[in-house]
Amino acid sequence: MLHISRTFAAYLDEIDQITVIVPKARCLDNMEPFVMTAPSGEDIPLVVQQKEDLGDAVKYVCRFSVPFQFGETHWIRARSGEESDVQIGAVVRTEAFDDQFFYDGKLGVEYAKEQTIFHVWAPTATAVSVKLVHPDHGDVRYVPLVRGERGVWSAAVPGDWERARYMYVACINRVWREAVDPYATAVSVNGEYGVIVDWEKTKLAKPAPPLPPCPSPTDAVIYELSIRDFTSHPDSGAVWKGKYLGLTEEHTRGPNGTVTGLSYLKELGVTHVQLMPFADFAGVDERDPQAAYNWGYNPLHLYAPEGSYATDPHDPYARIVELKQAIRALQENGLRVVMDAVYNHVYDREQSPLEKLVPGYYFRYDAYGRPANGTGVGNDIASERRMARRWIVDSVVFWAKEYGINGFRFDLMGVHDIETMKSVRDALDAIDPSILVYGEGWDLPTPLAPEQKATMANAKRLPRLAYFNDRFRDAVKGSTFYLPDRGFALGDSAGREQVKTAIAGSLEAFGGLFCHPLQSVNYVECHDNHTFWDKMEAANGHEPEWLRRKRQKLATAIVLLAQGIPFLHSGQEFYRTKGGDENSYRSPDAVNRLDWERKSRYEDDVRYIQGLIAIRRAHGAFRLATEVDVQRHLTFLEPTPPSVIAYWLRDVALYGPWTDIVVIHHNEETGVVIALPDDGEWHVVCDGEQSGTVPLRQVRRFLDADGIGTWVLVKTGAAADVENGK
Repeated sequence: MLHISRTFAAYLDEIDQITVIVPKARCLDNMEPFVMTAPSGEDIPLVVQQKEDLGDAVKYVCRFSVPFQFGETHWIRARSGEESDVQIGAVVRTEAFDDQFFYDGKLGVEYAKEQTIFHVWAPTATAVSVKLVHPDHGDVRYVPLVRGERGVWSAAVPGDWERARYMYVACINRVWREAVDPYATAVSVNGEYGVIVDWEKTKLAKPAPPLPPCPSPTDAVIYELSIRDFTSHPDSGAVWKGKYLGLTEEHTRGPNGTVTGLSYLKELGVTHVQLMPFADFAGVDERDPQAAYNWGYNPLHLYAPEGSYATDPHDPYARIVELKQAIRALQENGLRVVMDAVYNHVYDREQSPLEKLVPGYYFRYDAYGRPANGTGVGNDIASERRMARRWIVDSVVFWAKEYGINGFRFDLMGVHDIETMKSVRDALDAIDPSILVYGEGWDLPTPLAPEQKATMANAKRLPRLAYFNDRFRDAVKGSTFYLPDRGFALGDSAGREQVKTAIAGSLEAFGGLFCHPLQSVNYVECHDNHTFWDKMEAANGHEPEWLRRKRQKLATAIVLLAQGIPFLHSGQEFYRTKGGDENSYRSPDAVNRLDWERKSRYEDDVRYIQGLIAIRRAHGAFRLATEVDVQRHLTFLEPTPPSVIAYWLRDVALYGPWTDIVVIHHNEETGVVIALPDDGEWHVVCDGEQSGTVPLRQVRRFLDADGIGTWVLVKTGAAADVENGK
């Protein structure tokens, strides 16, 4: 290729606009007019519409009137005869570019024993080849791809290429770049190459089992865990510690014979297991997984599983099959699986396949042309662009269909645009409407109009999505970001009204944000920030441990008995601690792993949480689906002391075995007497020490709340009939 030294630069910034930047060091008098030379050799005049002094350079904004031929190199010639190639610039971020190049056909790899077909979207490239590394002898072969409609390059390569490594080599703006396929569904160790696999060989022997029905999101009880943390403790009882297969091991035991692992999840009674990121991520060397730790929020390849959780990271099939086995084992035990999906950013923008194949397209930029950083990690995916949206939706559909995923938790969901999240929901509805979709609806400073963001403030426009409810979290435990602050469960009753709103599903009718309870994910602890126990160490460290345990049980009870979707962090039920580490995303296993010895120490408290889960699952009055139903059935009992929140779920026989339910939360050790709604006989199924669906005792007219805790009182159908004279 002829090398021409550039004395000025030219960028295609709109579909019919070129920006020319000329350094003042050049002689400027003989630059205008400019002419664009098309690949055909035709000279196309440019009309200067704006001229701007930039200090050390002059900017010319020029228009032209003929269609620009993408996929070919164009040249700009000044009156002086000096030339520069036209770089593809900000045009990729225009609606006109999206309209011209949106493609809804096949992308990625189609494998067959006779041939493999490759498809990659690279509309600004002038040449693309696929680099193939033979699986047996390592020979490298380059096969040119042919440009087709809407900027998609394709080729069919004869022969059996199973297990071959591959990547694309594209020439863009006269620079050659190597890039892994953004649609790669299998990768080599550390994601360095895509790998061609025969997906028929990844199918499990037994078909997927039928799952217990989950007609409403509020029927879910979500339990968040890390694949590595869950079994990496030396006494977890698992053979495959920190691996996908660790989730498949049943009947494992830990210290003092305590039940651990998969059997524990089933015993606890949760319905959904949210797995922290398991799509391929950076931060852990798959060749030596124990040398470093990472949560997994450093996404590399969003269609392929992480290798550090596989028994053999070098085998592209191992990570696929073992992840499928883990998901299947959970489902065979009645547990649905939620994927923690990180589509809001990539680990390294400049090195990502997205940036290498279509520079400038997949990411947001600010008004000055700098990469946006609303995520706080250096880049924001521009989900509003049609092919970026398609990349996200296609990925979600792939995981749901190929791996049988039952839910998606969107990391920093508020960075995404509303239309993308609607498209995600619609695509999953076509597969299975019971698939959960929820995420973090924080409003982050990304350059997207506020009305376009999938934030909690826009929850009305996304009625079938749920949001992590930070108002619930902070009202119950106190500010996450100011450790001394104490919420209701920690003994400060100042936010009592906010907790009442949260208990009622954070509905608009009760002063909240949401249009129905299905939108509120209720929690007080997750992988982020301090654990509840560590927060109390700072805020309530003056109190003895036995008292703080009462407070944590109270907080968890509020989560499990409130309207909405309850969410538990793994180990929350036995006072998980990270030793005060507020952000343990790359802290060692000793900090992050689930401590099964601690679980064995607090077995009675674990059973208490198990009983609360059983109460919730036993009666639909805790799982109401509409604002109207909550308004009809939930009444707060007043007056009560400031230390008490009491509410009555009345006339709820339609939803379960009890006709009426009273829930009382008390945050002080001093005893109080609470008047019940009537003089009838009430069965206590939960007090400060025990919980479950079997009555512990009966009371009439009053309940003595003798300290910090939660009480649940119910009326059975028979008792109600007697009171009504039937």
